[in-house]
Amino acid sequence: MHLYNLQELGYNDFFEKQNDSKEDQVGRIATATNGIYKLFTKEGELQAQLSGRFHHLAVHTRDYPCVGDWVLFQAVDGENKGIINKVLQRSSLLSRHAAGEKQEEQLMAANVDTVFLVNALNKDFNLRRMERYLMQVYESGASPVFVLTKRDLCEDAETEEKVQAVEEIAFGLPVLAIDALHEEGLASLKDFLHKGRTVSLLGSSGVGKSTLINRLLGKEVQKTQTIREDDAKGRHTTTHRELFLLPEGGVIIDTPGMRELQLWSGEDAAGETFQDVERLAGQCKFRDCRHEQEPGCAIQNAIESGELSAERYKSYVKLQREAKFLDLKEKYGAHRAARMQMEGLKKGTW
Repeated sequence: MHLYNLQELGYNDFFEKQNDSKEDQVGRIATATNGIYKLFTKEGELQAQLSGRFHHLAVHTRDYPCVGDWVLFQAVDGENKGIINKVLQRSSLLSRHAAGEKQEEQLMAANVDTVFLVNALNKDFNLRRMERYLMQVYESGASPVFVLTKRDLCEDAETEEKVQAVEEIAFGLPVLAIDALHEEGLASLKDFLHKGRTVSLLGSSGVGKSTLINRLLGKEVQKTQTIREDDAKGRHTTTHRELFLLPEGGVIIDTPGMRELQLWSGEDAAGETFQDVERLAGQCKFRDCRHEQEPGCAIQNAIESGELSAERYKSYVKLQREAKFLDLKEKYGAHRAARMQMEGLKKGTW
């Protein structure tokens, strides 16, 4: 049985200070499926379930464990099983709006240090989607890094042009173009893969996340499929979240590919993602400028001069409205938030 070094898995002083139990052991969740959790512990791997008291006290989705969480558990004597009693406070949490109409949060990964925003350089290249993903990572508390895959499918000039386009929305964040299939450019990712550090991958289906995972781990742990020839879209090859140990130490968490990421974040994250738009808005002649036809509007002037693309500004407005509505729903409930939105639309203030 493999015994795990908790410090190499990311257990540090932040979590140790929360461990107030003299009886419970510490473990990190590697998988979570239908109420069954696989834990990595210093005694090896085991399966665990939540205690009855845990279920009784849990109220919100965030109260429950997810992949990457550090938990306190009691081992079951004579069995390779445990009972989870507590989730330690998270250093970061990556989540999204769950599929469907209900206001439900879906937890994706916890205690992540760096998120690789994986996007393909081929036909599915989409800056607006990248902005959406970036906004979600800022909200999580983790550090984003853009990883552009399938470099082998693009000419050098096209790759250079697309990298530059991403750099314009990244504001100093790393933007790395790689070819995971042929293991070209992977060395540039090593700076983020260390003992005690956690990396997660986030991206749409078909961008090459599974191939990248396999290359970084040095073995085939994730199934890969070729993209459809007609639209360059990928199939969902990863269907669940899982934490893997990296050969050089540290861990990496894969997540299922998504066609669309519905936000679970507020307006603060929009400000970080669109720093250029926020800066321009502060330069408008009038403080209540709506950035339409007002004189002295810095945003419209920037669009006309080519400093700011109209598409990026439209993306900013869309995501800001979406984030504003999420904030209102959290504060007042879905019904009142919808009414406030309608009133704002009628007044022209939304």
